[in-house]
Amino acid sequence: MLDTTITVPEIQAPVVFQELTLDIEAVGKQYTRTFWGLRDFSLQLGTGILGLLGPNGAGKSTLMRMLATITKPTTGRITWNGTDVVRSPDGLRAVLGYLPQDFGVYPNLTPVEFLEYLAAMKGLDGKTARKRIDELLHVVNLTDARKRPLGGFSGGMKQRVGIAQALLNDPRLLIVDEPTAGLDPEERARFRNLLSDLSTERIVILSTHIVSDVEATASMIALISRGHLLRYAAPETLLHELEGQVWEWVVPHTELSSLKSQYQFSSQVRRSDGIHVRAVAESRPTMEAVNAEPNLEDVYLHAMNGTSQKNGDR
Repeated sequence: MLDTTITVPEIQAPVVFQELTLDIEAVGKQYTRTFWGLRDFSLQLGTGILGLLGPNGAGKSTLMRMLATITKPTTGRITWNGTDVVRSPDGLRAVLGYLPQDFGVYPNLTPVEFLEYLAAMKGLDGKTARKRIDELLHVVNLTDARKRPLGGFSGGMKQRVGIAQALLNDPRLLIVDEPTAGLDPEERARFRNLLSDLSTERIVILSTHIVSDVEATASMIALISRGHLLRYAAPETLLHELEGQVWEWVVPHTELSSLKSQYQFSSQVRRSDGIHVRAVAESRPTMEAVNAEPNLEDVYLHAMNGTSQKNGDR
């Protein structure tokens, strides 16, 4: 059984920190003459966890790659503590931890060998690297597998190696793109707790389409669709805005299809008395509907549905 309430004092930074700021100013990324992966995107971030929520293809990974200095924006500017990261990327790269969505490993290396290789690339000396690797393998629950070749690892185990490599240099900016893909529920809880522990003196950007991961960790949330920023607010603000607009009721299965054309259901469960549905609507959908407490799943689906209606389904 994994301990989901761990703390990781060994990999936390010294007590004294400089104020951290990451400014994204009207950033856009153009891929073809007619297609922009991101357009006029602006955020100002400080210490804490930003949850980036959006469907596949929304532009989350495009933004991550630009923040990680892997690709350059077509328009706009990104600054780290006031320094333009396109003109001077080395300052950010020295304090950056990045876990991309598609993380690859060398199958013939063990976790220790792989992490030693990456530590050397990040400029860590041998003694520091060995200590850090031992700590991180414990944090991601891979100590017993430290000498096994990575080629025999499951997808979830490889993802945990990816999490470890992102933390090797004790980053001030940690970017993780779909980090819980392939993790079981206990591993996901462990990783969410780890992010919370790390975020007190760092900027952490968590990009995902798993609403529960953001709900459990994020201090701020950015909703993204079709390359545009829809909303940027604290979870409490987003939830408050939907108060009185979330409804639950029971419908016969024969009416479900027609109701789906009228409402965006955030859940539907078949039971003996009918189908229990949950939807967002400004007014009571039916006399049987009762108000329910909003959650981030409601917020997310409401925002995405509004975008589809404005732009037309594509």
